[in-house]
Amino acid sequence: MNAPQTLTGDMILVLVLIGLTVLLFIVEWVRIDVVALLMMEVLPMLGLVSGEEAFAGLASNAVVSIIAVIIIGHGLDHTRVVGRLVRPVVRLAGRSPGRVMALMSATVAVVSSFMQNIGAAALFLPALRRVTRQTGIPLSRLLMPVGFAAILGGTVTLVGSSPLILLNDLLAPFGLEPFGLFSVTPVGLLLVAAGIGYFLVLGRWVLPVREEGEEVCGFDPTRDYPLVGRLFELVMPANASETPRVMDLCDQFWVHPVALSPDGGHTRFLPPDRETPIPPGSVLAAYGPPDKVQEMARRYGMEIRPDLELFADELASDVAGVVEAVVTPRSPFVGRTIGEVHFRHHYHVTPLAVMRRDRIHYHRLRAVRLEPGDAILMHGTWERFYLLRMKRYFLYSHPIDHEIMHPHKAAAAVACFALAMGLVIFSPLKLSVCLMAGAVGMILTGVLSVDEAYRAVDWRTVFLLAGLIPLGLATEKSGTAAWLAARVLELLGEPSPLELYLAVGVLSTVFTLVISNVGAVVLLVPLVVSLAQDAGADPRLAALIVGLATSNSFLLPTHQVNALYMGPGRYTSRDFLRAGGPLSLVFLAVMTLCVWLFY
Repeated sequence: MNAPQTLTGDMILVLVLIGLTVLLFIVEWVRIDVVALLMMEVLPMLGLVSGEEAFAGLASNAVVSIIAVIIIGHGLDHTRVVGRLVRPVVRLAGRSPGRVMALMSATVAVVSSFMQNIGAAALFLPALRRVTRQTGIPLSRLLMPVGFAAILGGTVTLVGSSPLILLNDLLAPFGLEPFGLFSVTPVGLLLVAAGIGYFLVLGRWVLPVREEGEEVCGFDPTRDYPLVGRLFELVMPANASETPRVMDLCDQFWVHPVALSPDGGHTRFLPPDRETPIPPGSVLAAYGPPDKVQEMARRYGMEIRPDLELFADELASDVAGVVEAVVTPRSPFVGRTIGEVHFRHHYHVTPLAVMRRDRIHYHRLRAVRLEPGDAILMHGTWERFYLLRMKRYFLYSHPIDHEIMHPHKAAAAVACFALAMGLVIFSPLKLSVCLMAGAVGMILTGVLSVDEAYRAVDWRTVFLLAGLIPLGLATEKSGTAAWLAARVLELLGEPSPLELYLAVGVLSTVFTLVISNVGAVVLLVPLVVSLAQDAGADPRLAALIVGLATSNSFLLPTHQVNALYMGPGRYTSRDFLRAGGPLSLVFLAVMTLCVWLFY
């Protein structure tokens, strides 16, 4: 490969635009997706790319793949498939921010080592949102470490990232021995461990906190209804001598059962009717004040479980919750008692309290006759509350923006995911075509509606990547990339093998921030193989350094995973510089030393 020896006018223009892009990313005078759109317009105006090339990024394999995999991930989350995979990790981690971060990062890294890292990151994004709601950990403290782990996971196997997939093909013309699937695994595992350890040690200083922008529950029932208590799961002893009814718990102890399994798990009522008996061996979930729940448990010998177990899925915060509903003047419930309405039987929701002006009723709700303006605190599934809102029986005092989960569609979602992965592995079709088949399958099988699929996509990510693709194309097309690589390698003179590997790693890191990681590896491998042969170093290891170092993409949000997580985490470019800068140095040190020592 012959690099240009002199700078041309087009090269100078490209270098100026790269510098301007990086500057605007850092100072953030405008949003970074707007910067990308600006480059999309300026490049064809300057004649550096054609009009078709400027907008080709919108239909590029990478961008379409991202759209498809986000939809697939949303479908898997919509049916609680990902949630079931993540739940054991969350249970093991508890509420410790460090353990949650480390275990989630390790899980994503393992998945990312066998599939494209953007796919792993997109699959886990909805689950990460839910974990932050359950644990109270700010989303911004979790997304960046997990996203970086997804990138690092791509270095564990030879199929974990596009550059490593291409590596053997690029070595073939030189007659060099190809690498095996797990040839890079020792280095990749150490890189993942180093990344997780970095955030465990320095995370509190380098990670931003975006408390005010995170998704939090907009309604706290304990604030306005202090005696409503919280949700408990209890077990009636198998040898219980009494069989209370649901109404007995409501009226005597202010405890309101919202779910009941009379046979220990096989049959479930959500919620049970007031007259339903609670036989020995039953498991129930109920809302109530802690002191009243303990009093009731002592009275009947019930066991209080520390967390939801049997009803963990049915009563998860993304499936069910508490709302405050105000009775409208034209509601058909006006003038009727709560007992006459039969909320539990007809509408499958549980009244927990009724507020009338300055008085709150917590027990004996059956006899409360409803008036216009009464506020009823109710527990139920979000799907039920949506149906009640459509009937206009109530006005909700706070927004209900929860999506309706469809766990019964889990098999269809898994089948669509399997279809996409099967096409990726076994068919010659492009990645975008394979993944979009799974995304379209999610819609056709009813896992997602078309509108839900559109809403799932972070369009800022799409336009950010689509706008940067023509800049990378101009860098390669004008010869700027080759000229820069040749000049840097000339400056090395006659380095030792270790110095050469480190320099190649730095050069690959810089290039992957400006052009695509695939473009960087295609451009640099022929250069560094020739240079290594001249310097007496191992050309295979020099090429391996390039394949690995193109995953060192932490300084700017130009990598697909960083772009995907930037919006939900409300990160800025400075956040990536602060957290990614030291990690980039750690990556270079660990990678260079491991390659030099192990191979």
